[in-house]
Amino acid sequence: MNIITTTKGLEKACDDLLQNPYMAVDTEFMRETVYWPQLCLIQAAGGPTEVIIDPLADGLDLEPFWELMADERIIKVFHAARQDLEIFFHRGGDSLIPHPMFDSQVAAMALGLGDSIAYDALVKALLKRPIDKGPRFTDWSRRPLSDAQLEYAMADVTHLRDLYPIMQERLEKKGRAEWLAEEMRILTNPETYRLDPEESWRRMKLRKNSPKWLAALRAAAAWRETEAQTRDMPRQRVMKDDAIYEIANVAPTTPDQLTGLRAVPKGFERSSPARRLFEKMSAALAEPEAYAPKYEKSAPQPQGTGPTVELLKVLLKFVAEDAGVAPRLIATVPDLEKIASGDDEDVAAMTGWRRDVFGEPARRLKRGELSLTLKDGKVCVTEVKA
Repeated sequence: MNIITTTKGLEKACDDLLQNPYMAVDTEFMRETVYWPQLCLIQAAGGPTEVIIDPLADGLDLEPFWELMADERIIKVFHAARQDLEIFFHRGGDSLIPHPMFDSQVAAMALGLGDSIAYDALVKALLKRPIDKGPRFTDWSRRPLSDAQLEYAMADVTHLRDLYPIMQERLEKKGRAEWLAEEMRILTNPETYRLDPEESWRRMKLRKNSPKWLAALRAAAAWRETEAQTRDMPRQRVMKDDAIYEIANVAPTTPDQLTGLRAVPKGFERSSPARRLFEKMSAALAEPEAYAPKYEKSAPQPQGTGPTVELLKVLLKFVAEDAGVAPRLIATVPDLEKIASGDDEDVAAMTGWRRDVFGEPARRLKRGELSLTLKDGKVCVTEVKA
């Protein structure tokens, strides 16, 4: 097994991988005690080249690998890529997102192999190979790693390398290669991975709607996110959600205002982080109406649309089974609610391939041009004669 621990070795491995039209990539990381995931291993397989890169090796510069990830000449194959892409985006410099890329989990949904299928289930379904799950709870930051741990990590990409041509061929035969390409454009959108502290209020439930409370909540959440990023620690270790709500209620700008809050650690009000909180809160409260987050409450469903939503669910299941694709890839329940109420301009199900598969039939069903009937105990979609 080729374990890469030097920059020179990494340069050679990346050159070898680049000789192939595609490569499988996976990572092992730890994030329990940090804000930024600690990248512990990178596994890659392309053609006959199979390597494990040790990012924790002394003196190893990952720049050759980042350059490979950005190289347009080779397709990067992942399974459930989002967390890997998040790490690359923040670690790879210049907001790196590998391109072009292929996500086997999304491809499996397009092929009707289930919603969010697990990697071992996909390998078993298409390659008829079992996967040893034993080492998956490894502390990947510890050294040395055992042969069993390294073999387990390597298998993640050797199976993936063999899955890709099978899945790509099936997608092309079904005429769904562009479906996947559309999903990859969404997955590789840089906005998906930006972590703006000023937007961290979106993680919280909005319990009040006054401008002052909303401004205080946004300020407290942004302060916590900045502290977590700067100090590289989980946001809940900086301050728990319950404390953030208490802080929003009080909107403290002085130490005395923090004293006695049950969820805030004793003595916190005299700390340097507390001073930064007071500064953030003071700035927010200077113009609370301007700083308060702007959000729109979800409008209640118009009266009488409930049955329409239920009909659309039946139609969705029918067309998904007919097309051999996971329903969740086509539309979500919120999508169906918007379609039912006529507010569907920005619904993904009304764009691209989804519109052909489901969006237009859904509109025709609403207009009474299609009907859902039962024949021999099965749902059928039939044209309504004028």
